[in-house]
Amino acid sequence: MRGRGVRLRRPFYAVYQRRLRHNLEAGPLPKHVAMILDGNRRWAKLAGLESAEHGHRAGADKLLEFAGWVDGLRIPHVTFYLLSSDNLVGRTSGELTALFDIIGTLALDLSTRWRVQHVGTTEGLPASLLAALSTAQERGAGRSGLHINLAVGYGGRTEIAHAMRSIVTEHAAAGGTLAELTEHLDPELIAAHLYTGGQPDPDLVIRTSGEQRLSDFMLWQSAHSEFYFVEALGPDLREVDFLRALRSYAQRQRRYGA
Repeated sequence: MRGRGVRLRRPFYAVYQRRLRHNLEAGPLPKHVAMILDGNRRWAKLAGLESAEHGHRAGADKLLEFAGWVDGLRIPHVTFYLLSSDNLVGRTSGELTALFDIIGTLALDLSTRWRVQHVGTTEGLPASLLAALSTAQERGAGRSGLHINLAVGYGGRTEIAHAMRSIVTEHAAAGGTLAELTEHLDPELIAAHLYTGGQPDPDLVIRTSGEQRLSDFMLWQSAHSEFYFVEALGPDLREVDFLRALRSYAQRQRRYGA
């Protein structure tokens, strides 16, 4: 009886998804979606799998699928939070080694269809992963359409610090004084020196697994973002969940700090 119930729900969800997608065509849709796909390790544990690696691989497969959903709706930018700078010191060496391989493979897979950009530092990342990220970025450089940011070795506070350091270094190299810099330093200048400089800030930030926190992700860029939290663990995310997030976004009145 349980299998029959699942079969009966599938046509319903197919119709429901088509209706949601059709209603979304009137917009507004975000120009940039940021995704924190959380819960991979819990998913693996609940499934009785022997290691977190299985959950991370399932999460990578989901992100590849998610990119297709985003592209299908002609949303031009998406950012995936894959590995934080905190993760580099907070995970076991075995889990990190597996993650490096999974992320490198995901980057190369994504680059066969879309533009890919690494946003984050190179500190603490192995040469093999950096090579994969570089190859993926070069391979997709000439592509039009969806632009995918891969936040790897990423920390929002570190990004802001790097932006400020870059501004000071460039200004000093041009012979400018500190007094002159203080006159010209503004949010636009800082934004231009972030890893995502030149891109629109995320309109919508989605996080799975029921957790409701940013975890040092895009702290500057998400100042005016809308947030949507999904109970499903990362690998269990469905397209209908994504469409519901977009519906919620379209129904909100954005106040930009008011």
